[in-house]
Parts: sequence; structure tokens; C-alpha cells
Amino acid sequence: MSVPSVRPPATVAVLGAGNMGSGIAQACAQAGFSVRVRDVDEPALRKGKERVETMLAGAVQRKKLTPAQRDGVMGRLQFTASVEEAVRGAALVIEAVFEEVKVKRAAFEEMAPFVGPETIVATNTSSLSVTELGEGFVNPGRFAGLHFFYPAAINKLVEIIPGTATDPATLAELERFCFLLRKIPITTADRAGFCVNRFFVPYLNEAARLAEEGVASLGTIEEAGRETMGATLGPFELMNVTGIPIAYHSQSSLHRAFGAAYAPSRRLEEQFRLGVPWDWKSTAAEPEKLGAVRARFLALTIGIATELVEEGVATAEATDRGATVGLRRRWGPFAQLNAVGLADGLALVEEYAGRWPGQFPIAATLRERVRNGEHRWPLRWVRVERKGPVAWVLLDRPEVLNSLNSELLVQVERAFTDLSHEPGLRAVVLAGSSPVFAAGADIAEMEKKTLAEGIEFGFIGQRVAECVERFPTPVIALVEGYALGGGLELALAADFIVAAEGAQLGLPEVTVGIHPGMGGASRLTRIIGRARTKFLTYTGVPVSAEEAHRLGFVAKVYPAGTAREETQALADLIASRAPLGVRWVKQVIDRGLDASLPSALHLEGESAGHTFGTSDRAEGMRAFLERRPPKFEGK
Repeated sequence: MSVPSVRPPATVAVLGAGNMGSGIAQACAQAGFSVRVRDVDEPALRKGKERVETMLAGAVQRKKLTPAQRDGVMGRLQFTASVEEAVRGAALVIEAVFEEVKVKRAAFEEMAPFVGPETIVATNTSSLSVTELGEGFVNPGRFAGLHFFYPAAINKLVEIIPGTATDPATLAELERFCFLLRKIPITTADRAGFCVNRFFVPYLNEAARLAEEGVASLGTIEEAGRETMGATLGPFELMNVTGIPIAYHSQSSLHRAFGAAYAPSRRLEEQFRLGVPWDWKSTAAEPEKLGAVRARFLALTIGIATELVEEGVATAEATDRGATVGLRRRWGPFAQLNAVGLADGLALVEEYAGRWPGQFPIAATLRERVRNGEHRWPLRWVRVERKGPVAWVLLDRPEVLNSLNSELLVQVERAFTDLSHEPGLRAVVLAGSSPVFAAGADIAEMEKKTLAEGIEFGFIGQRVAECVERFPTPVIALVEGYALGGGLELALAADFIVAAEGAQLGLPEVTVGIHPGMGGASRLTRIIGRARTKFLTYTGVPVSAEEAHRLGFVAKVYPAGTAREETQALADLIASRAPLGVRWVKQVIDRGLDASLPSALHLEGESAGHTFGTSDRAEGMRAFLERRPPKFEGK
């Protein structure tokens, strides 16, 4: 199925001008989309518009936006009570009405006559089945869930939920759309709670249970929650801010789906019925009880997270991303599990599950890993996607702008090593999974390193960069967003860099007290010379993609909206050429660079001569004479 691109200045229709709808509309308008917001009457529309104006005024006050940018955002927003006016001609419709099946289905029925055959329709839901909502929809392949997290204009997380009939091309387009909004999407199965609420809402409920059982005071539970999750707010303050009714109804929904272990606490239900906030500040923290509360929180979170991953609801990486990005926690469930170790984590879960015999499943994968003597749950931060003869190696830590830590570098090396054995591979693109290449080394990891560890990190980086540089087939580095510090050093190891308009490239290590160590300074000197390299490394000031192209270390600059497609087309073009000719000329250029001119010329002539003994040479010349495209086989 072919899905049209949803890119600015295309029109996005948002149905609902409430808290979520107005926030989604603002996010779309800030990304350059034309946005039509629809609600039932003028008062609702006026309130929605006022919400956006208030949010934008705050952004201007905090100097996140200029007044001119604010005016541009408002100029791209149109508020209307007509569903036909809102929906007709829109590339994407996002339904953001009240979280009730009947209300949402009524909205879909109302819009149906005006939705174009190619329009993608997404429901913003935090708990309802996307498959059920999409039943009877005229184009089920173009229907999916988009769960924006509150506040939608600011929070970067979006859960993408396919229904059983959703086409993969629709999901890919929605992922790209989220990136254009500067959001971080995670894909999750259509199961109750999806990914994040599956472990987050029970955490709130567990806080109420702990209070109900008299395990600790509200103040103790609040403090333990903040510390355990690395969050600004504990569970009671969170419920006070986001709404106790939401916590109660969400937990009730999970209870219906997963049974007794998810039953709402009587204390939570009581608080909901009373309609008053939690008074946790009136009780003092009890230091001696913090440990018991932390253990319960950890056991619950680890137990649910490992189970949902085993069920295929989401990956471990997406689950952690949901916690750190969507909930703004310092650690995700799997980072917490790795911090305590798999064996101790399993012991915590088993003890907790004993309170709910047969009702709180323990992931078989967790038990198996412990039996195998594993100490950490593996987290994959590098993804490989094969597109015919082209492979994309994607740095996949978007929550930290793909910052390079030791494990990510090792995974890059492993990816290239594995690809070197793949048949039919003719080109590789090294890029970020999101529209950011890499914002540099992971300072949180680097700050803790000793002198010896710092030296070791530099040599690990050099080894990985050399692995990329010596890869037998061409490697293209696509830089979007940022390629700074270690990120640029890694990109420079590719055969060449292409960049998206607006990208920033630089070696700013001197601004944090170090200097390039992964080979960036040495490689850049060979490309643009000593003086320019010294200027960039001494000042640490990044340059634009356009300036990098002028200086000579970016080969091509593409429009930001089409950089990936352009890079794929470039890689496909290279892949269509004679594979042995391309591989061998790569060796000639790389080896000849450090040789004397006579030696380089001899190497080039000898290598070119050897191509005459290949089947590809015979095929290429025969195809030229016969005026047809050649069919190269790498022989």
C-alpha cells in the first residue's frame, strides 16, 4: 500500500480543542503544518485557542520562541465548528475527543464522508482498543493510534499503536510525522495500557496500596517514589496534578484486562469518591521504611515491564524510552533491573508475585536469563534495516540525541562486522534512527571516567571508526540535526558525509575540557587541511551543513524533508554500479592517500587492470553497446 507523505505545509486536522487537542494542534503548527482544529461550538473553540495562546506566551517569555515565531504558529492555526471544513483535503486527521468509545466512534462517523481515500486517520487514545475503534472504518489500513502524552505541546513521547488492519506503510509515515514534530515515538501493540500506562498506572495504584496496608506514611511513599524512579514528583503529587479520577479509571481498565493483581486499591477508590487531593505533605518521611517501599515499587515495575516485553507489547528499549521521555524519569524499568542485577531483580518480583498467587505472571525470559547466568538485560541501541542491496545502520538512542556511550560504540562495531558477511550488500548508510545523527559522547558516562578509562574510551572509538572506514563496501554517513564531537568523528570515518539542511556539525570537545580522540581531528585534517581543522577544534564552534559543504567535509546537502529519500536514492545508485569496481576503487583511494604519487598511480593502474578479468566488466561493456542497463553480479 502506498501512503502519501505527511510533511509541512500539508494540512493536519485535529478533532477536539480540549487540553489534548489544542496541545496536539500547537505541536503540529510549530512544526510548520497547516492545522485546522474542530470542536462542537464557538465557546469550546475559543477556549482551545486561548490555551494555545497561553502556552505560546509562556514559550516567548522563556525565550523558547520569538514573537515572530509565535505569530507564525498562530497564523497556521484555523479553528472551525465545521467537520467538513476541518477534514476535507487533510493529509492526516487526528481525533482527540473525549476518551469514550461512543464519543470517538461518533466523531469517526461524522468525518467519514469528508475524509479523502488517501488520508491517514489517527485516534489519540491512552487506553481504548485501536482495533475496536477502527472497526468499520472505510480505510482500515490507514487507521492507527497516536497516544500523545500530556502536555502534548511539550512532552516528546508519542506511542504509535497499530490496529490489526493497520498497514505498515501507515506506521512508517506516522513515525516520520512524529519526528517532524520533534517527538520521540515508540511503537506498542494494541493491548490494554499499551506500553507506558501498563507499568505507570499500577505504580500509582501501588502507592495507594502501600498506604492502605499501613506499610508507610504518605510522605514516606512519596519520597520513596521520587527516589526510586528518579522523578521530580512522587506518586501522590502526580495524581494530584494529572487527576485522581484518571488514575482510578485507568487502573480499573487494567483490572478488567489483567485480573486481580491489577485491582484498584480501596484507598485509591476512596480518594476518587471523596474528590479531594492526596494530603501527603502533612505526614513526615520515615527513613527506616523507605527500603521496603522502594522494593515494592521496583518489584512491581520490573515484573510488569519484563512481562509486557515478553508478550510483544513493546521492546525493552521502547519501554525504557517511555519511562524516561514520557514520564520524565531518570531511569527506565530495564535500566533499574540492570542496576540491581537480574538475579536480585527476579527475587524481588518473585516475592511480590507471592502476594498474588497465579495472578501476577513472572516473565519466563527473566527466569531463563537468570538460569543462564546473565547479569544484565541486553538493550539494543543500534538497529540495522536492510533495503535490498542497501543496509541502514541506525544509532537508536533518540532520548539522548544518540549520544555515544561505550556500549553503543561496541554495537556499531558488531553491526558492521555482521554486515561484512551478508551476501548481496552493496552500500551502507550510517544515520540516526531519529532526525539526529549523534550529539556527541555521552557526557553522563564520560564524567565518571578515570584517566585510564578516558584513554580506553578514545581507543574504543578509534577501533569502531576504523571498522567503519575499512568496511569493504561504500559507507555513507547521513547527518541530520547534529553531528557533534564523537558523532562527527564517527561520521568522518564513512566514505563521505551527506547532510540535511539545517544540520550542525562540529568538534566542540574543548568546551568540556577535552579534545577529539576518536580520530576526528586526524581525519578532518586530511580532508580540509590543518588550518581549518585547527580553527574548528580550537574554537569548538559548530558549522552549518552548508558551511561544512563549502569547507569540503560534507559531499552533498539535501532538503531536510527529503534527506532520507535522497540518501536512499544515492545509495541505490551506488549499489547499481559494478560492485567489484566500486570496492576496488575505494581501496585505491584509501591506500593511495598515504602513499607517494608514483606508488598510488601504480596501485590504481594495477587495480583497474584487474577489473578487465571480471564478468562484471564484460557485462557492463556489452550492456553499454546494446544500450541496456547492466546486470552486475559482483563477479
